[in-house]
Amino acid sequence: MEAAAILADEEDLEALSLSALASRLGIRTPSLYNHVEGLEGLRRELALLGIRELGRRLGRAAIGKTTDEATFAIARAYREFVKERPGLYAATVRSSRLSYPEDPAFQAAEGEVFETVLAVLASYGLRGDEALHATRGFRSTVHGFATLEVAGGFGIPLDLDESFERLLRTFVTGLRGRKTNVKRSV
Repeated sequence: MEAAAILADEEDLEALSLSALASRLGIRTPSLYNHVEGLEGLRRELALLGIRELGRRLGRAAIGKTTDEATFAIARAYREFVKERPGLYAATVRSSRLSYPEDPAFQAAEGEVFETVLAVLASYGLRGDEALHATRGFRSTVHGFATLEVAGGFGIPLDLDESFERLLRTFVTGLRGRKTNVKRSV
């Protein structure tokens, strides 16, 4: 699986094929069927590998931190994962709850990522639907920035790290100010 992940990172997830992987491994393509159930099985295993790696990185980044420090730490870890493992990350993007709704391995791996983000957001007092909306916002913010960055979508010669930090500051300001905004809208 690691060879497939490296190939996806180097070439692109969409370019990944069983024949390309077999060639990389120096084996015949039919031999791969002893390990995966075709290309769809390979993509499933890559998605699972990616979700697990992302979960470990976020968990390590969050340890001992709360609120803004934790949010910045997990956002940076998420961004670094996307930059270092673009093909593997691409395999994780589609929700496995839709692709593999009954798969306990996916539920556990996604749960680790989700619980880490929810724990960080709980330090802002977010619970229930508020926490779920904030989790979606967090993922959208970091995913959007990181995937644009990896794709070369920022052409202006301006410090990307500074742009990312400013984006995160705006996001956490919104998290901290959400109670005030909710009270005003009532």
